Amino acid sequence: MSLLPPPPAFRPLGASGIAVSPIAWGMWRLAEEGRSAADAAKLVHAALDAGINFLDTADIYGFDGQGGFGDAEALLGEVLAVEPALRSRMVLATKGGILPPSPYDQSPDYLRKAIEDSLRRLQTDVIDLWQIHRPDILAHPHETARVLDDAVASGKVKALGVSNFTPAQIAALNHFLGEKLATTQPEISPLRITCFENGELDQAMQLGLTPMAWSPLGGGRLAAPESTRDMAVAQALDAVATAQGVSRTVAAYSWLMAHPAGIIPIIGSQKAERIAEGAAALNVRWTRTEWYAVLVAARGERLP
Repeated sequence: MSLLPPPPAFRPLGASGIAVSPIAWGMWRLAEEGRSAADAAKLVHAALDAGINFLDTADIYGFDGQGGFGDAEALLGEVLAVEPALRSRMVLATKGGILPPSPYDQSPDYLRKAIEDSLRRLQTDVIDLWQIHRPDILAHPHETARVLDDAVASGKVKALGVSNFTPAQIAALNHFLGEKLATTQPEISPLRITCFENGELDQAMQLGLTPMAWSPLGGGRLAAPESTRDMAVAQALDAVATAQGVSRTVAAYSWLMAHPAGIIPIIGSQKAERIAEGAAALNVRWTRTEWYAVLVAARGERLP
């Protein structure tokens, strides 16, 4: 049976002209446990040396409910200050728009401040991809678009994206933007398949958005499945993983990458060996039968 096409060595980031690896590394937990800049640098090197040039963080990463807002960005900024040559090797993405305890704020003044603060913490002159982290229902997309377009025009941001937006919210914001969205970042995993059937990925393909999948391992549930459904998905992934000599984790990444929308899974691990392991997903090949077996297990019922 014919195999699905392999992922390319690099994917275009929307229509931005930026090329990124088909898998990314995320820094949600980078600032945990008092990690030093030297230790953080080892993780950055692990990603880059594995061919993963797409690094994703956010200003909220590091916040523990009381403090730590901006800590992950600041830690990465320390790494870049010590080794400035690393900056040219990466496509740097960050997010903003969550302001505890509001919780969301996309008012023009706050967005401008969020972008400036991220630039300062990251110790860089430009952010390759700046994303609105979650939609602010009280913000008019026209006002939001004006701030984002200004950030691009001023050279502070190269490309724009959103995270956790509905298709309608994406369409509304994109309508008002001069610099159209390049990415969307929803939760996607073999255990969270909503986007395959609710139009999110169809819209991404229609608009030329690159989907970035957060929590591609189902929040760790794929590693330790408990429910009948989770175990069925794990078994379907294991069939391919065992045949091709990779871990279930790598099989899960590759399953997402096989979708024609060009999904980029974001590796969440903060262990160098797990980051490097993720790059093996580029070599895993799927047949349609194998791919749909995972989808059917995730649905818990036959396809219509």
